[in-house]
Amino acid sequence: VQLQASGGGLVQAGGSLRLSCAASARTVSNNGMAWFRQGPGKEREFVAGISWNGGRSSYADSVKGRFTISRDRIKNTVYLQMNSLKPEDTAVYSCAAAISAIASMKTPDYRYWGQGTLVTVSS
Repeated sequence: VQLQASGGGLVQAGGSLRLSCAASARTVSNNGMAWFRQGPGKEREFVAGISWNGGRSSYADSVKGRFTISRDRIKNTVYLQMNSLKPEDTAVYSCAAAISAIASMKTPDYRYWGQGTLVTVSS
């Protein structure tokens, strides 16, 4: 299974971006999905996760109220709508498919990883 992330770019603080993650196979349609990010000089961190049917989502405290995760199981695609972006949101954002139907915050719980897309927020 390949996960292709796209939608990153350069945006000013306060702006918005929408990331997409397309899966190459329907085998992940019953799996939880999540976005992680890794900023310059930082460790990878959980950003947002969504359960297999979209019924449950979770967010890192730093993005609550600004980011929204969603999925389209027919298109095998997961989205991350990012609003009110801040310079500290600058990072490479990667999507991942969980081993189970839910999306935890722990990287060992994920089986497949995408290559990442760079988001740069200027002040």
